[in-house]
Amino acid sequence: MENILEINGLNKSYQDFSLKDVSFSLPKGYIMGFVGQNGSGKTTTIRSILNMLNIDSGRISVFGMDSVTDTVAIKERLGVVFDSLYICEHLNIKQAEQQLKPFYKDWDSEYFHSRIKEFGLPENRRVGDFSKGMKMKLMIAVALAHKPELIILDEPTSGLDPVARDELLDILAEYIEDENRGVLFSTHITADVERIADYVTILHNGKVWFTGTKDDLTEMYVVVKGDPDDIPPAVKDKLIGYHKYRSGFDALMPADVLSQLPRELEYEKTTIDEILVYIAKEDKNEGNN
Repeated sequence: MENILEINGLNKSYQDFSLKDVSFSLPKGYIMGFVGQNGSGKTTTIRSILNMLNIDSGRISVFGMDSVTDTVAIKERLGVVFDSLYICEHLNIKQAEQQLKPFYKDWDSEYFHSRIKEFGLPENRRVGDFSKGMKMKLMIAVALAHKPELIILDEPTSGLDPVARDELLDILAEYIEDENRGVLFSTHITADVERIADYVTILHNGKVWFTGTKDDLTEMYVVVKGDPDDIPPAVKDKLIGYHKYRSGFDALMPADVLSQLPRELEYEKTTIDEILVYIAKEDKNEGNN
């Protein structure tokens, strides 16, 4: 399976935060949800992919090319959507296009305006007066107008209402029908990831906590509940985000140790959202030890 994006051993240190040996890959034809708490390093990773900062070590390959030495060629084939508008707010859509299209040799004006019409965006109004959802649709239209092979989105659904979020996810699903394309979709709204992602990478405290298929992630862990006195010693060390309360406890646990659970303890399938919550609880538990 050919990868459209590969990150190997990425390290980047700041005074109060570091990316530590971040490695993952995205095969062609798939959508990857890139998730984690705020401050986990998602945006730093994306900025590294886009060569917007100098990394300390590691290698990033996009379309088989080096993200640093081949950055111009890569960006010709790349679409990017951030969570904020990067177009001058005093411009209307027609004026914005005149500024943007010289940067892309494959810019398709007819396609761009067809998307604008489909999204119901007024071409003569200042883009600064657009709602959050309208601005996001404009950014999607811009990202798609030069027919990119990979789209990278950083928190695109943040602040969008449910209807606008649903429309955006439909656009991404349509885009990925071409199996030569890929999507890296950073978000803290895990319901969006569960709906459209094929792969998931969880970043936690600057490290990759998990990377693989979405199905593998949700099958690898369960939530276990019951009386703390019923937890076998061998299992207790496997619990993640252990939380004790008046009537019992709950925790995340690897599914491969289910055979060691006594009948008195209950377990159930988990969600990506729950996994992130238990990872955060584990940090608090370690801080209290």
